[in-house]
Amino acid sequence: MNSSIAHEESLTSTRSIVKISLVAALYMAVTLILSVISFGPIQLRLSEMFNYLALFHKRYVVAVFLGVVIANFMSPMWFIDVPIGGLATLAVLLVARAVTKNIKNVKAKFIVTAFIATLSMFSVAVQLYLIFDLPFWWSYLTVAIGELLSMTIGGFIMYYTSKKIDLTQ
Repeated sequence: MNSSIAHEESLTSTRSIVKISLVAALYMAVTLILSVISFGPIQLRLSEMFNYLALFHKRYVVAVFLGVVIANFMSPMWFIDVPIGGLATLAVLLVARAVTKNIKNVKAKFIVTAFIATLSMFSVAVQLYLIFDLPFWWSYLTVAIGELLSMTIGGFIMYYTSKKIDLTQ
């Protein structure tokens, strides 16, 4: 990843705002098109693949955060899912960027990021427990498996995309 050019572009430049908007819209669209499997105690939110973009440029932290917030307005638990899900995503992306900052191998960065995202699913399990009185550990297990599966499938897609498109730009 060539980060020298990526750091020169401001998050408020027109080019960055367009990229942020596109990724946020893509996250929202994929989540909503697959809404039947994107929400609830058993979920496969394939839009989580966009989490990997945060490893390539800081603008994508903002983009995915916005995509999650907008998509979560369609959640049955929107009133808690928007703030908690949004903040949890923001935290995951920032932690993943920080933890993988010195890892040079893109595959290794992806694996670490998938692990961090999967572990973070306790925030969804807590919401399911509080709102629907679902068992916490069962919810955590099912949502974490769905997240790991989403991140694995999405990891392949984003890895091969990163080989064709310079995502640091």
